[in-house]
Order: sequence, then structure tokens, then C-alpha cells
Amino acid sequence: MAQSIAPPSSATPASGAAVPATLPVKAILPWAFFFGLLMLVLLYFVGAEQGATSLISGTGVHEWVHDGRHLLGFPCH
Repeated sequence: MAQSIAPPSSATPASGAAVPATLPVKAILPWAFFFGLLMLVLLYFVGAEQGATSLISGTGVHEWVHDGRHLLGFPCH
């Protein structure tokens, strides 16, 4: 009673090699810009948000990113 089910012939090309999907650069560019900007903001808060260049007064941001600062090798004491 076992029946074999053949895959549809349109799933793979005639040569048997898989064809990668193309992704247009115009679709990736806004996301790459957004995540790049987000990474720069996070790097600022972890690496430089203290002392004379501080945008936010107090030590709240410093305390939140303290361990990450040490993990990435930024001095903070």
C-alpha cells in the first residue's frame, strides 16, 4: 500500500542544481542603513556615554552598560 509521491517537476531546474533566489539591493539598503545606524547609537552609549561627551546627565546609562563596556574593552574607571 505504500505509494511514492514524486516532487513537482517545477521545483528544481532541469539540470538538477538549485538556483539561489535573487535579492535586490534596493530591498536590502534601507534595512542595512537602519541597523547600521542602530549599531552606531548602541556603540556610542556603551563606549562614550560618560564624562564630558555625555548626552544624558547622571550615571544611569553608565550603570546599565557597565558590564558590556568591560566586555568590549572600554575603560570606565
